[in-house]
Amino acid sequence: MDSESVTGADGARATGQSLQAHLAREDEHQHAAEEASAGHFGLPSRRAMTVWFAAFTLYAGVTILTGHADGTWAAWACGGYAVTTILLLVTRGWVVPLAAAVGGALIAPLFWLITNAAPTGEVVVISQSANYLLKHGTPYLPQSLLTSWTSYNPYLPFMQIFGLPRAAGLAGVLGDPRIWTTLLTIVALAAAFAVVSPHRIRDCQQCRSRLAWLTTVAVVSPVIAFPLSVGVTDPPVIALTCLTLALAYRGRLVWAGLVLALACAMKTTAWAVIPVLAVMAWVRYSARVAARFTAAAIGLTVILAAAAAPAALASASAVNAVKQNLVDYPLGTTKYKTPAQSPLPGHLIAELGPAGHTAAVALMVIALAAFAAWLLLRPPRDVRDATFRLAVLYAALFTLDPSTRFGYYAYPLALLGWLALTPAENGYPDFSWLTGLAARLPHGARSRARP
Repeated sequence: MDSESVTGADGARATGQSLQAHLAREDEHQHAAEEASAGHFGLPSRRAMTVWFAAFTLYAGVTILTGHADGTWAAWACGGYAVTTILLLVTRGWVVPLAAAVGGALIAPLFWLITNAAPTGEVVVISQSANYLLKHGTPYLPQSLLTSWTSYNPYLPFMQIFGLPRAAGLAGVLGDPRIWTTLLTIVALAAAFAVVSPHRIRDCQQCRSRLAWLTTVAVVSPVIAFPLSVGVTDPPVIALTCLTLALAYRGRLVWAGLVLALACAMKTTAWAVIPVLAVMAWVRYSARVAARFTAAAIGLTVILAAAAAPAALASASAVNAVKQNLVDYPLGTTKYKTPAQSPLPGHLIAELGPAGHTAAVALMVIALAAFAAWLLLRPPRDVRDATFRLAVLYAALFTLDPSTRFGYYAYPLALLGWLALTPAENGYPDFSWLTGLAARLPHGARSRARP
């Protein structure tokens, strides 16, 4: 064999060994990457998020036509969502697109409305009630002072904490209740996503990145950003509900009950969570766990409400004021009625007269009875099932409420969004319905990048 043949054979062997070593290194790197991402649940693809923000853009564009504070928010948000959608199509990163959404859908309209527009009815009610609370120990005006719909306070006493900074003399932007509802909402949502993270946030860079991504997407969605900007009080209640569900997902039912009590002491809409999670806890764990959860939620709710309004039940006139504000006004039986009404079945039926109003209330009672039967005969087996049940309950009640408005659908939509952004029992949510919808996007937008 000549020297050239020997040299060629040696070169081939060397090349083969080099290739094997390269492939081995690639396998090691891939294995290390798989180990690093082990336990991290899947997130919506870039295509799915592009579809989401395109839908947000359309919604904001339609909302511009409503005018007033809603239209102002929509004008800012439509631009922010549109820029985000375009950036998701033409770039691969996440920071710049989501920054555009934060600026356009939340920061810009929030500060614009605070500094350049008259306060919305919700802001007036919270500020006025906080002032009355500091002076008289109750946030509910007596019947003699109920001179318009903004005189009524349909919120529970703990909601007035957002109006206390201004009532205590803090002027300007920092005194506006919307700043404090926004801060609490962001903190509660971040805490909720941190609880469901597979690893400790301080120990896992990937979990920290996902936490920032999930919190940002949730906050900039119209379900949260819209009501925060205009002063609607639902976002902090929704965020605390999500934190409750996150704690229940981890099996920390007593802590879940304590967090839920914060929401229950703010607004009656949170009360629906108590029986649903209690039944789930009974079936999944034990009657004792369910009782501890219920006691924690109800007990702290009573304590917070009493501490926030010590004089609310001190006299017959104070009790009557509570009834006028918390019962009669939401049912639409007071002299001055809320302008927040939408042409939904409950309102349309109630508009037929006293008999129609009675029929609408009766339909709500029937819906509650049917839901209770569903809950007891086929109880939820896990937190995700319980969350879906809550979404159904909220949708039914808000459809039949005589004083309903479209904005209340933020509750069921937010719960469905929570299900879409958080892991199932096996750790991996199913996004097939999103990816199927997004499959028609241009090829250039089909990046599989993850935050």
